[in-house]
Amino acid sequence: MTLAIAYWCVLIAAILPLVWSWIAKSSGEKFDNRDPREWLARQHHPRSLRANAAQQNAFEAFAPFAAGVVLAQLANVDPGWIASLSVVFVAARIAHGLLYLGNKATLRSLVWTLGFACVAGLLVLAALHAA
Repeated sequence: MTLAIAYWCVLIAAILPLVWSWIAKSSGEKFDNRDPREWLARQHHPRSLRANAAQQNAFEAFAPFAAGVVLAQLANVDPGWIASLSVVFVAARIAHGLLYLGNKATLRSLVWTLGFACVAGLLVLAALHAA
């Protein structure tokens, strides 16, 4: 059951960029799906710009997190640690996006660091258990 928590967190982390993308596209002028990247590039509404930045950052954070969960499991890291670090990562990433939308740069950077520390923790634990 404990590893299932981590796997659900991977799913949530995969969905988060889509949430921020939806917010970016629903802010400002009417969204044009014929050329979504160009449409986003033309936006000037602060909420749309911040949501798009949160989307990009969430996509960037996903791969290392998912790899950390898989590698930690393969290295037989205690499932409790994997689940705990995964839950904290997802909470930090949700807070990161909300703080991006709220234009709270310092707090956003702090929770980004917390999320990164969770990924680093998963990878370090995997490396230590594989040795």
